[in-house]
Amino acid sequence: MLRFRWSAWRAASPDSRARALSSLQHLLTSWGSHSGLFSLLGHKGDLLLIHFRRSFDELNEAELALARSPFFDFCEVAHSYLSVVELGLYESTGKTYSDLTNRGVVPHSEEWNAGIQEVLDRQSRAMASRLFPEMPANPYVCFYPMDRRRGEDKNWYSVPMAERARMMAEHGAVGRRYAGQVRQIISGSIGFDDWEWGVDLFADDPLIFKKLIYEMRFDEVSAVYALFGSFFVGLRTLPDQLPALLKVD
Repeated sequence: MLRFRWSAWRAASPDSRARALSSLQHLLTSWGSHSGLFSLLGHKGDLLLIHFRRSFDELNEAELALARSPFFDFCEVAHSYLSVVELGLYESTGKTYSDLTNRGVVPHSEEWNAGIQEVLDRQSRAMASRLFPEMPANPYVCFYPMDRRRGEDKNWYSVPMAERARMMAEHGAVGRRYAGQVRQIISGSIGFDDWEWGVDLFADDPLIFKKLIYEMRFDEVSAVYALFGSFFVGLRTLPDQLPALLKVD
């Protein structure tokens, strides 16, 4: 999330602005469908860059490429978020745990770990497009981080897995009712950032964000255990739209 230094932009020479604009357009074009630029609404920033990469090394390369560009001379970082795309596998994981236990496999033994890894590898191959997504083409994005509540009497991490799986199934059912209206990408950030998960929503109509999140607030997972961070909403900006976005009188 970036703040754009409009006063410095207006004071810069036309050549400086053209060079900076060209540098950002070049970066966006070279990044292709693995990055997206959005114009933020509200006071939390002016621009939002989302990067999908297969490694932290590649993420760092994208971050440094922007920082080294002439365009970055007119920017200040307002916020950032680092996470790894995750798939919801409560149902399959629960079945795997049950099967291994019924076979008498000792939890966390070599055989147990091999069984879990086999399921994860199979799921990763089957869902590679979800694990390594391209940037959705929808014009609107909503990003927010979240935690699972850990309070005096409500702790998500002390709830048995079967119960968590039940609640997550109900939670997912709400999201599936919005299939075709919103694209949802969930990422895990425990150990990487200040919250436990990040949520990216992409849609053609921004009102869908409000409808979906409002409805989800009433299911047990959200009503009892969810804590939400700041919300960031933006409009997609393509490279050829940058001159109009950054136009000054």
